[in-house]
Amino acid sequence: MVQLTRRHLLTAFGAAAVTTVAGCGDGEESTEGLDGKRAGAMEAFRAGDQFKATEPVTFSIMMLSNQAYPYKADWPFFAELAERTNVTLESTAVPGSDYNQKRSVMVSAGDAPMIIPKTYHPDEEAFIASGAIIPVSDYIDLMPHYKEKVARWNLQPNLDGFKAQDGKYYLLPGLHENTWQDYSLGARTDVMEKLGLSQPRTWDDLANVLREMRKAHPDVYPLSDRWSTPPQPGANNLLNLIATAYGTHAGWGYRPTHWDAAAGRFVFSGAMDEYRQMLQYLNTLVTEKLIDPESFTQTDDIARQKFANGKSFMISANAQTLVNELRKDIAKIPGAEVSKLILPTGPAGATLPGENRLENGIMISKKALESKNFVAMMQFIDWLWYSDAGLMFSKWGIEGQTYSGKVDDGSFKLDPGVKWGGLNPDAPKDLQVDYGFSNGVFAYGGSTAMLNSQFSEEEKIFQAEMNKREIRPVDPPAPLNDAEREQVTLWASALKDHVNQQTLRFVLGQRPLSEWDAYVKELEGKNSARYMDTVNKAYERYKKEHG
Repeated sequence: MVQLTRRHLLTAFGAAAVTTVAGCGDGEESTEGLDGKRAGAMEAFRAGDQFKATEPVTFSIMMLSNQAYPYKADWPFFAELAERTNVTLESTAVPGSDYNQKRSVMVSAGDAPMIIPKTYHPDEEAFIASGAIIPVSDYIDLMPHYKEKVARWNLQPNLDGFKAQDGKYYLLPGLHENTWQDYSLGARTDVMEKLGLSQPRTWDDLANVLREMRKAHPDVYPLSDRWSTPPQPGANNLLNLIATAYGTHAGWGYRPTHWDAAAGRFVFSGAMDEYRQMLQYLNTLVTEKLIDPESFTQTDDIARQKFANGKSFMISANAQTLVNELRKDIAKIPGAEVSKLILPTGPAGATLPGENRLENGIMISKKALESKNFVAMMQFIDWLWYSDAGLMFSKWGIEGQTYSGKVDDGSFKLDPGVKWGGLNPDAPKDLQVDYGFSNGVFAYGGSTAMLNSQFSEEEKIFQAEMNKREIRPVDPPAPLNDAEREQVTLWASALKDHVNQQTLRFVLGQRPLSEWDAYVKELEGKNSARYMDTVNKAYERYKKEHG
């Protein structure tokens, strides 16, 4: 399952920066050297098969305990999993707030469980040099469901972006059939209708909608946004959406490297002319008082309060926050309605980035490879995280108890006595809290039909529009060696801080855009050019060595 926290985590890990320059391999060695490691494994295991160990086995797993549904050892999920697979999971439960630090300490010390999920690329790179985690790409021949989906959904170019310098990858990501655009802006459609305003097709159209709102309500900032994560500028979703529309990277989607296909090289995102154009657009919104300048610093609660009190008419939203927050927030305003806008387009056209077809994933600790049950463990991971049956189980639970019907023919229905994510909100039981299903440790990725099973009819219409858009190619691999990675990480931190600081100043008009060239020189003084030289050398080296 993909939740709001996913974007915050992606932001945190993207900060270190080498999202386009990391780890992958192709499974050539997966069946070699595994004598003595096949205890409990199925002799023949193919795509479509139900995995069940030939003897009871136990695998240790690091378990993120989500604040919204804290870990319980007696969840029906675990009992049913053992019944279906003959596998018992021995969980090391860690609160979400401590998960990344605890994981780092345990993996570095060699004390991590066998299965280490909930890892966002490129976080796995920190553990490659020590040998604490295994190159999972060496063993994908043991994973027929994973291989089948990678081939059928044409995900190898995405996986290539995970490759380390050795041509292998060290993280098994969640796989999405299609790019999924969840985030947009929530807008007061009743206000738009009253003013005779139609759905904005472009970001320029959206600015005109805001102008009409401001004209009718001069005491209101029409857009007052949320999701500030200091020390970054706030409005992280808005920055990401607009940057993507202009063909660059900012906010939650920030990364320092951007592949310039025309030039055949990587360029620094924060120095692109497209980045300057994005800043000009946002500065226009601020100058004309169409966006609340506090959008870039205020807390979520304050932003939501303004929206709830009619002090703003637009705010960032996704499918869950639209239903679970915004509609409840405005319930006291007579006649108020809010819906997600179809995502406006910009100079980059009606496109979506291809990178987000891969999700957080699983690292495998070195100790797992030493286990006599290693092959069985890989088969188990393949079934639970990558088979249609495993994904259905981890997402929706037990047919006849928590759900009925099928996702592929659209007959799926969550049981009326069970609630989840805005479905059956008055039901007595919670799918996550009481059952342990739809847990973000297990339930992510999958087919478009699976994704649609969690949506209302309204959201399905939104997704259908998004699915009409062209998917941009992913960046080519440019994996760094250990010394390069250590160096660029140091550069990336200082560069990102400066980009964030100056982005806020440019947007708020505290620094005129006439100083753009001076700003680019400042980035060069902080090693942006050396950074890109390093990445481009890595790209050329990889292309020469691996084709």
